[in-house]
Amino acid sequence: MRQPAVPTAADPIRIKVIGGLAGVSQYLRYEAPFWQQRLGEITQGRMVADIEPSDRSGIRQAETLHLMRLGVVPYSTLLLATTSADEPELAGADLPVLNPDMARLRANTAAYRPRIERLLANNYDIEVLAVYAYPAQVLFCTRPFTSLSDLGGRRIRTSSVGQADVITALGAISVVTPFAETANAVRNGQVECAITGSLSGNAVGLAEVTGYVHRMALTWGISVFGVHRPTWNALPADLQQILRQGIEELERDIWEAAERETEDGFACNSGQPSCQAGRPGRMQIVPVTEEDERRRRVLLRDVVLPNWLERCGPDCADSWNATLAASVGIPARP
Repeated sequence: MRQPAVPTAADPIRIKVIGGLAGVSQYLRYEAPFWQQRLGEITQGRMVADIEPSDRSGIRQAETLHLMRLGVVPYSTLLLATTSADEPELAGADLPVLNPDMARLRANTAAYRPRIERLLANNYDIEVLAVYAYPAQVLFCTRPFTSLSDLGGRRIRTSSVGQADVITALGAISVVTPFAETANAVRNGQVECAITGSLSGNAVGLAEVTGYVHRMALTWGISVFGVHRPTWNALPADLQQILRQGIEELERDIWEAAERETEDGFACNSGQPSCQAGRPGRMQIVPVTEEDERRRRVLLRDVVLPNWLERCGPDCADSWNATLAASVGIPARP
């Protein structure tokens, strides 16, 4: 006589996640461990995930918004500097020279976040679960300089249209260069300065080929983690709550790491005993002067903000004026 089948637990919900950039701390130390290990723990095995970094997934970041709207990519990290090519309004919280330090980045991101959430929900059917920040993007140079005003004529590695706007306005020459090729571009004389992360620049060897690094953050690199809303709504309510809480913890960890690693980058580049994650260098840290702060505000008011509005249109002016104009002290004039 056949024995009745022994009941088994329901198969876990298996998901595929696209994370941030490969090889950097946000992905290696935080995103990948969360999805590969922590998710199973907090859901007691009811959800499991495979994760790939965005730049090794075979999916172009510029296409991710549209693929998420279709549900082809249900769970993904979106680097706003890239996706803003289609939706310039997404870049509003991390415009170049808007956030020269972590305190202002936190405040401006918090103020602008509701607009990002509404735009992605209304236009792309994406539920935003987290907003992440990479460490500060700063300026490395081979020759001495004492302020941003000294950069005229220099060839400088950039990675976005906004960075190029700033560099051109300073009288320098923007050279768009992939991150992995940055140190070689300096060695080969293609550029003599580069904008990149204070710690990631150390990791690719900039402390060995440049001698000076500026203290001001020119940009940071905000990304969003979102889910295709029909996919999200199909999850049981208790799993939604567990996942939301877990990702909120991940978000806090990534922000704290961005602040910590920004400072560690400066410590390592200048060879301080407090250096932890990088290789000790002998670079000189160029402090932010009062002239730099004045120049930063002029660049934001006269170059960065108008250029962004030209690409973005009147909706961006309304968003800026409703969220950031008062605290920054610069209104948008469409």
